[in-house]
Amino acid sequence: MEANPNWLAPCGLYCGVCGIMYATRDDNPKFAEKLATVYNLPVEEIHCAGCLAEGEEVFAYCRVCPIKSCVSTRGYEGCNECDDWPCESIEKFPMPVGKKVIMRAVPHWREVGTEQWVADEEARYVCPSCGAKLFRGAKRCRQCKEPVDAD
Repeated sequence: MEANPNWLAPCGLYCGVCGIMYATRDDNPKFAEKLATVYNLPVEEIHCAGCLAEGEEVFAYCRVCPIKSCVSTRGYEGCNECDDWPCESIEKFPMPVGKKVIMRAVPHWREVGTEQWVADEEARYVCPSCGAKLFRGAKRCRQCKEPVDAD
């Protein structure tokens, strides 16, 4: 599977399974409204074309991410290439679930490389009951409504 290069978030939070990305890709205003509440942002801010897209196409929080800036400054693809990982930016990551995923994902990315890491992230977020794609953090499958743990 070839990954969209804009979805290769340097921190290890693969954009292809992000709720913001799902709301954008599926043009789902109801889901965007729920996410706006979670992120305490206006619904107009709930859109993204991927962490490495340009300007306003990137989700508001990701536009100002210190991890993204650090990786760019060092000339890396992602934290998977950094000998200083985990660093203070990872330790202070503002969302506990995101930090948990980063701590799992980056070592795996290092071990298997980008192509396999993307395939594994895509495969990880699938409903075990019906096979529907899940977004990271989902508590219930949107298709069959079964409870899931998508972290």
